[in-house]
Amino acid sequence: MDRRGKDTWTVFKIMGEFVEGFETLRECWPSVSVFGGARVKRGNRYYRDAIYIGNALSKAGFTVITGGGPGIMEAANEGAKRGPSDSVGLNIRLPFEQDPNPHTDKLVNFNYFFARKVMFVKYACGVVGMPGGFGTMDELFEALTLIQTKKIEPTPVVFYGSEYWAGLIDWIKDRMIEDRMISKRDLKLFRVTDDRDEVVSIMVKHLKHLKKSGESNGHSDRETP
Repeated sequence: MDRRGKDTWTVFKIMGEFVEGFETLRECWPSVSVFGGARVKRGNRYYRDAIYIGNALSKAGFTVITGGGPGIMEAANEGAKRGPSDSVGLNIRLPFEQDPNPHTDKLVNFNYFFARKVMFVKYACGVVGMPGGFGTMDELFEALTLIQTKKIEPTPVVFYGSEYWAGLIDWIKDRMIEDRMISKRDLKLFRVTDDRDEVVSIMVKHLKHLKKSGESNGHSDRETP
């Protein structure tokens, strides 16, 4: 197959991932996406906190969506699985094979990061950033960029673990704001907390606001960003 044929076939594969994602997640509102590192081991305090947060979100009526892999993702799915709401994994196929964790009720596999990231934000009425690496940064800043540029409506983004995020937050303040790359008001796009219950209360408060404002069908009707 020549390059043109391969590119055309790629278009159909991308379409297939969007269709499967839409079909799987359409009924998963309200949901919260939880991002975090794959390398965090069981026994780590952030792993334990992710289990707690996943379970508390599930008990509060939220579907919990993660990247479907190990580490923080597995912990949040494990906590959600223990609760009454769905536990969802959006797994990415990698050359070194990230196996999906066993704690999901619904699993969608992706070859393309960009298609996967659309699903993280399209159906979420909140985002939680746990400690993680480049992938976690990518997902969090994708969400912040979409909110900042008004591609999606305001959505709570919570950075969990002030000690972990302190250097990044200082850099945002000392460099990005000082050099006028972003505005001071952009600091209001996210919250930082060490309180597991506050994470959940922020999401519950936002959901109440959505329902009060008439968005009872939730973000399942949100335009694809």
